[in-house]
Amino acid sequence: MINKTEEEWLELLGEESYRVLRKKGTERPFTGEYERFWEPGVYVCKGCGAELFESKTKFDAGCGWPSFYETIDKNHVLEIIDKSHGMIRTEVVCANCQGHLGHVFDDGYGTPTGMRYCINSVSLGFKKKEDTGRCNYSEE
Repeated sequence: MINKTEEEWLELLGEESYRVLRKKGTERPFTGEYERFWEPGVYVCKGCGAELFESKTKFDAGCGWPSFYETIDKNHVLEIIDKSHGMIRTEVVCANCQGHLGHVFDDGYGTPTGMRYCINSVSLGFKKKEDTGRCNYSEE
């Protein structure tokens, strides 16, 4: 686990990413850098660089945030029951730095896993890689 002070996290991440990753905030829907981004590569945790999702598992769920149907490795994320905001959901955090990424839902209909990891763009970085395959999106 990464051990930083709140001041160090803020300096590293900037205000918006800090608010989401460290304070469990969320970005406004349809505003994130990666919501309509379809390049081949790997999405990483903005807090620590851990590899989280491959572009070939990204799909357009229409929810306003980048969506993926599986993680690169289940050990790279933690799923935690979240009872905030009057509902029960499953929060997704980076296993390495404990940064809040978003939530996972079992409504990913039409995906190989049936899952939808709904992730904040400001929680992510991106590494371009040609060998990860084409993103799974439909052009309508």
